[in-house]
Amino acid sequence: MACLLSIAACKANGEETPAMLDAPVPFDPPSKHSIRVALLLDTSNSMDGLIDQAKAQLWDIVNELSYAKCRHEQPNLEIALYEYGNDNLNSREGYIRKILGFTNDLDDVSKELFSLTTNGGSEYCGTVIQKSLNQLDWGHDSDDLKMIFIAGNEPFTQGNIDYRDAANNAKEKGVVVNTIFCGNYSHGIDTKWKDGALLTYGDYMAIDHNKETIYVASPYDDAILQLNIQLNGTYIPYGRYGKEKVAVQEAQDANAEEYSKANAVSRTVSKGSHFYKNSSWDLVDAESEANFDYDKLKEEELPKNLQGKTKTEIKAYVKSKKEERARIQKEIAELNKKRKDYVESQNKSTSNGLENAMIEALKKQAKKKSYTWD
Repeated sequence: MACLLSIAACKANGEETPAMLDAPVPFDPPSKHSIRVALLLDTSNSMDGLIDQAKAQLWDIVNELSYAKCRHEQPNLEIALYEYGNDNLNSREGYIRKILGFTNDLDDVSKELFSLTTNGGSEYCGTVIQKSLNQLDWGHDSDDLKMIFIAGNEPFTQGNIDYRDAANNAKEKGVVVNTIFCGNYSHGIDTKWKDGALLTYGDYMAIDHNKETIYVASPYDDAILQLNIQLNGTYIPYGRYGKEKVAVQEAQDANAEEYSKANAVSRTVSKGSHFYKNSSWDLVDAESEANFDYDKLKEEELPKNLQGKTKTEIKAYVKSKKEERARIQKEIAELNKKRKDYVESQNKSTSNGLENAMIEALKKQAKKKSYTWD
């Protein structure tokens, strides 16, 4: 599958690509903590509803996490994505595919979720957990939230790797395994999904994966979507993949809108948060990185309106777009607060399976590591 991975994803996959050579490498201060979430999704025949929930609820999950703080600092968010239990996958690999290593490129996460298809297969939970432990860089900061969320509906005991061994290995790495059974709560317990979570002090949850995502429209939605159009105008694509990444951004806007206006609104709110980083292809984000150097920019890899400009002129243009973006993001945040208040005032049930299960577990476990929510 051809995809334009972010710098972080390229590193996580252990591959060196031209993007790593040409684009500035994002720099995070050593004191910055991270929330690392590996999402392991069953993509066998019966899991179409689960994949739909993941697509529809991604942005609300990101938005809830954006309010988290660790020791008064805003943490980074990195998401990894695996699929398992699909007959189209390599049987020698246990019908498992690592789609993305840990990345902060949320557009890539959305793009890959929307590319998933289902097909009957064998679901080896212990194997996919162990692979994610072996293949991903979980880091060594004890304050980081390191969490696996595995979702599926077949017995947790299948495969050559015992889930109990995988759970013990997770504990050694400080990784919490949370299990989401797609079906009856008691049946999930009987098939060891709860045991798989408790072994690492994680949470066991059961959801109706075929339930449609619930949205509540608000009077602020149209204004937020108009701000999304303005926000997109603040991006300055550069480098070898700048134009392609703008296209990916636009495609994920369209994917969100296909689900509903509310989902497009949620994505806009995510794009206005500190989690939405695009320093590998956007000059505004890149200019904030510690190792960015205007002198290293290649004229042919700049947008046409900046080619032939002096460094002073380019700096002034980037500054103006940065200020414009900050203003728009502030407006999005203010409108979203009103939107949230309105939705809560409607007293309508917005209990969405995957989203609520993940957020409940994340908040519960975050409290153990000095995380707070604004």
